[in-house]
Amino acid sequence: MTETTPGWLAPDELELTRARMPILYVDAVPVRVDDSGEVTHIGLLLRIGQDGTVSRALVSGRVLHHERIRDALMRHLEKDLGPMALPRIPTSLQPFTIAEYFPTQGITPYHDPRQHAVSLAYVVPVAGDCRPRQDALDLVWFTPHEASSPQMQLEMPGGQGVLLKQALAHVGCLS
Repeated sequence: MTETTPGWLAPDELELTRARMPILYVDAVPVRVDDSGEVTHIGLLLRIGQDGTVSRALVSGRVLHHERIRDALMRHLEKDLGPMALPRIPTSLQPFTIAEYFPTQGITPYHDPRQHAVSLAYVVPVAGDCRPRQDALDLVWFTPHEASSPQMQLEMPGGQGVLLKQALAHVGCLS
């Protein structure tokens, strides 16, 4: 089957590429902020993995060939949170961290058995109505205290719990 969407690889081409080179991703931590700009809640997706396990996750996805980072963030936020989420992409696209996922566990805290991936991570305030779409079952809003709990770390595979704690520290929500 011929792929007609620019920037997408056919499944066999993607598998071959993943085996040979790092793939660029974006991770987004959706947050609600108060009038003074302080984070009051963090949104985490509820997903069912290919192995049937239920887990929490950040908004995440690949950057397409010839796609700007800003556009990739918007596309994945809309894909996962719905078109009425009203995300406010930061003016400066400086990520709060860069997460490097490896197929081999233990090299970094981040693990993706499919590939070596490099992800630019952002905290993104959302102001609208979020309705999860695609493969997300639900979006639950947690306080910073709840989101930083050890239990939440266990519910986030692949090191995304570590990434969440880094985001909370970045916005001043960890003491």
